[in-house]
Amino acid sequence: HEIERAKEFGILVGKPKPDWKAILKRKDRLIGEFADYRREQLEKGKFTFYRAKGRFTGPHRLALEAVGKGKVPAEIEAKTYLVATGSRTAKREIPGLEEAGYWTSDECLQAAKPVKSLIVLGGRAVALEFAQYYAHLGVKVAVIQRSERLLPESDPEVGDTLAEVFRKQGSEVFCGTQIQRVVKKGKRKRIEFLQNGKKRGVEAEQILQALGRVPDLDGLNLWTAGVKTENGKVTIQTTQQTNVPHIFAAGDVCGPYEVVHLAIQQGEVAAKNAAALVSGQEPKERMDYRLKLEVIFTSPEAAAVGYSEKECREKGWDIVTASYPFADHGKSMVMGATDGFVKLIALRQRGEIVGAQVVGPHASDLIHEPLAILRYRGTAEEMMNLPHYHPTLAEIWTYPAEEIFSKISSGSGKRGD
Repeated sequence: HEIERAKEFGILVGKPKPDWKAILKRKDRLIGEFADYRREQLEKGKFTFYRAKGRFTGPHRLALEAVGKGKVPAEIEAKTYLVATGSRTAKREIPGLEEAGYWTSDECLQAAKPVKSLIVLGGRAVALEFAQYYAHLGVKVAVIQRSERLLPESDPEVGDTLAEVFRKQGSEVFCGTQIQRVVKKGKRKRIEFLQNGKKRGVEAEQILQALGRVPDLDGLNLWTAGVKTENGKVTIQTTQQTNVPHIFAAGDVCGPYEVVHLAIQQGEVAAKNAAALVSGQEPKERMDYRLKLEVIFTSPEAAAVGYSEKECREKGWDIVTASYPFADHGKSMVMGATDGFVKLIALRQRGEIVGAQVVGPHASDLIHEPLAILRYRGTAEEMMNLPHYHPTLAEIWTYPAEEIFSKISSGSGKRGD
């Protein structure tokens, strides 16, 4: 994608051609290295490691079935348990989809050769990242989203900006749809759907089903341990305890957010509380989602930390917001990366920053400045007064911070603006 823009910077190159085999080889090598490292950590850890499938036979007992050649005991007993079995791709009841066949995010990077056209079902992180990945490889891409906009949990301008960029880059984006059926036509597949009451249809060689994931609890027999679930997820407290106090859960099996770093934090909270329980103490560690962080690796990237404007209003908070576009920022103009914006959300009473969003170049890195501000409950005034080197992308944060400080100081702007 960047190579195709070389002419903009006065550099002449030929049309880039992807080497699919080389891409897959590099992907497999990197995954292999990561997996080997994690495997070594587990095998050399200060704990007993069993390669096995487990199922509860009671509140404190777990039956084991060996995976591979290793030997495992038939059953183990423990004072505490942590359920962290992750998630799997959700199956959706769409007429004709199973018969037509489709990819999930697992098969998407394992195909022996790329397709020439792809329909992506979904409008959240996984769907958008893969849609743009294939589009940048020269594949004709169409995104079909049921909600009225992409990334429906985010504030509207985030999804709207990405939809605009996708269309500008040549992909089709259909939001507010109702899929009617999937039809296989020879080597191609057609999805028929309604949009604004009108019948529409899109054809492609392949379909990527990216309509979410569900907790992978199959075979665990949680009910025999008395563990409750709701809508397929393990119910937990902020201590990561289930309704059975000595059984904990972390990650995708319980949510509420399917993000790796939060799953790690949940696991740490669970481990500390389990240790406390074993030593006869009350679990005191609790999860705090005030600093929840999300990144979407599209181009431009999108990232958010803290509370969205919608969440703040649902809490009844009196907030002040301000945004600033990359199209008017020196460093991004020099980079030729002017799509997107930054946005800050602050409490009116003292200007405390409670949320931030960015769609634009290096959003995954830029979001960590407001993250630090939120961590220490900093204000718009404090953020505004932080020295920033010029020209850098990071200095763009000073503009919405200044605007929020000005609104609060002067008492201008509507309540909740």
